[in-house]
Amino acid sequence: MKAPRSKLPALLIALSISASLSFAAQGAATIYPEVGRAQADVAAALTDATKTKRRVIIDFGGNWCTDCIVLDRYFHISENAALLDKHYVLVHVNVGDKGITDNFAIAKSCGIPLENGVPALALLDPNGRVVFAQKHGEFEAMRKMDPASVNEFLRKWAK
Repeated sequence: MKAPRSKLPALLIALSISASLSFAAQGAATIYPEVGRAQADVAAALTDATKTKRRVIIDFGGNWCTDCIVLDRYFHISENAALLDKHYVLVHVNVGDKGITDNFAIAKSCGIPLENGVPALALLDPNGRVVFAQKHGEFEAMRKMDPASVNEFLRKWAK
């Protein structure tokens, strides 16, 4: 009589494939709007920030960027989302549909060197003055970081 084969390896492979497909599907989600909306979206965020006395976080990135997707997920973890809602207006600026090809003028006005990679964050006061700009690709490897790094950033710059 043959010993029954374990179904565990097949189950683990199926779960791994399922998780990979789920990540890919979530990665295909649209976080960053059309490239051409950037100026209007930033202006709307500043208007909202003025009314609510919050700061504006401009998140430069792209829907193709895994680290950008991870950053957005970390923004929406409950403790980070609470800080974000209370102290900030978040606006996503798409830097291009297949790489960093667009919205250089907005990035430059915020002090963001896009050549250092994305995601990159700029923090503005309600009057549009830059309070902080990531200049060294601090969140470029977000997939290797944990949600606490986003929480630390949000706490540090909350007013």
